Amino acid sequence: QVQLVESGGGLVQEGGSLRLSCIVSGSAFSMYHMGWFRQAPGKEREFVALIMRRFGSTDYADSVKGRFTISRDNSANTVFLQMNNLRPEDTAVYYCGASSYSGAKEVGQYAYWGQGTQVTVSS
Repeated sequence: QVQLVESGGGLVQEGGSLRLSCIVSGSAFSMYHMGWFRQAPGKEREFVALIMRRFGSTDYADSVKGRFTISRDNSANTVFLQMNNLRPEDTAVYYCGASSYSGAKEVGQYAYWGQGTQVTVSS
């Protein structure tokens, strides 16, 4: 059973930074492409960023390009999301997911999810 546990969320002022972490256990982390998604109240879960299992290729939602950076440490079974210049519209519960599909940006392409971590950005 693959388990994902996110951490690092919190309350931050507009323009601030946070670094989210997601630790994966129960399977070979390096086998999975990893993604970050977010869900704001009353909205659907949306794609934020992904990182491929080999070579670490990345892709981002347009709304976070230039502000967020996804990375992974295969030796520590961990994926990170560095979030800079945060805006109130970034407020959401952030989830990490593990996928067998390369370049996955749809919720249904992810087989495993964490429980989420709340990020709140005040103006």
